[in-house]
Amino acid sequence: MEKIRVIIAKPGLDGHDRGAKVIARALRDEGMEVIYTGLRQTPEQIVEAALQEDAGVIGLSILSGAHNHVCPRVMELLKEKGLDDVLVVVGGIIPDVDLPGLCDIGIEGVFQPGTPMRDIVTFIREHHRPMPA
Repeated sequence: MEKIRVIIAKPGLDGHDRGAKVIARALRDEGMEVIYTGLRQTPEQIVEAALQEDAGVIGLSILSGAHNHVCPRVMELLKEKGLDDVLVVVGGIIPDVDLPGLCDIGIEGVFQPGTPMRDIVTFIREHHRPMPA
């Protein structure tokens, strides 16, 4: 069975990465291969990392409120690079009113504070699209 490769990224100027590190550790503990890109990543850096690492999943951790700026750009760049099959999920402080807009641009999962880790792992396992052989 193919190992799920996940990029965990902290876009923008948000300097709080504890949640991203907790998620990265939990996904690793579940057998996924996780690449944490670090703080203050641009959408371009995130998509380039996904391309270079042949990742099937991108997890964006956003606490700054920049999701309506960052997510559309990430999705646009993925499309430009032919990476439409990459599963993109977002975690952090995301108001309920913004959920439909994120869904409309192709974000498949949004995990707000308090989401059980098991739910995140299960979602990724069920929605990740295996890479073609």
